[in-house]
Amino acid sequence: MLETPLVIVNFKAYAEATGKKAVELSRILSSVAEREGVCVAVAPQAPDLRSVVEVGLPVLAQHVDPLTPGAHTGWILPEAVKEAGAAGSLINHSERPLRAEEIEACVRRLRELGLVSVVCAADPGLCRKVASFRPDFVAVEPPELIGTGRAVSKVRPEVVSEAVKLVKEVDPGVRVLCGAGISTGEDVRTALKLGAEGVLLASSVVKAKDWRAAAEDVVRGARRD
Repeated sequence: MLETPLVIVNFKAYAEATGKKAVELSRILSSVAEREGVCVAVAPQAPDLRSVVEVGLPVLAQHVDPLTPGAHTGWILPEAVKEAGAAGSLINHSERPLRAEEIEACVRRLRELGLVSVVCAADPGLCRKVASFRPDFVAVEPPELIGTGRAVSKVRPEVVSEAVKLVKEVDPGVRVLCGAGISTGEDVRTALKLGAEGVLLASSVVKAKDWRAAAEDVVRGARRD
């Protein structure tokens, strides 16, 4: 489903990746991923899930709520994400934070449905805590570096290596990604050398003037050469 090394591109709520543009960008990412032999997944907005799924690459929701079917107006039901064809969901992104008990409940609900959980955490200590919930992935993302173009793998490499160490001590089966400021293929290569098994990024691709060039750069950084 989601193989490592993994590149996840979060579309956030950027106008550049909304509606038809989300499909267009996904097609470019899919073609780059196939050519480079790297697993690339995307996280579009909820209304775009079904149309992006049709492109053929793995798709993640940006958020789900820890609930079961019922009277929950305005919430995102995990079953609806699965029905749309998504492979899983991001959880606890710094722009959509949850309490620890909510994170655990989301991971559990996704697991019940056979969906992948990618839990974001701001620091190594939180990575260790959420690893005990047995998600599929933990993505360490210091929020102060998100969207800055200053890659955590370069400016704070100890955050990545410490997160990997702490997560693997809790559960060696939980895979670790890194995000925040990841912008280039070199940033990706550095993250992998630090022990990360992939990256989570957004604006460096989504807001790039040349989507294909930006995608090729970061995806090639994840190749197993």
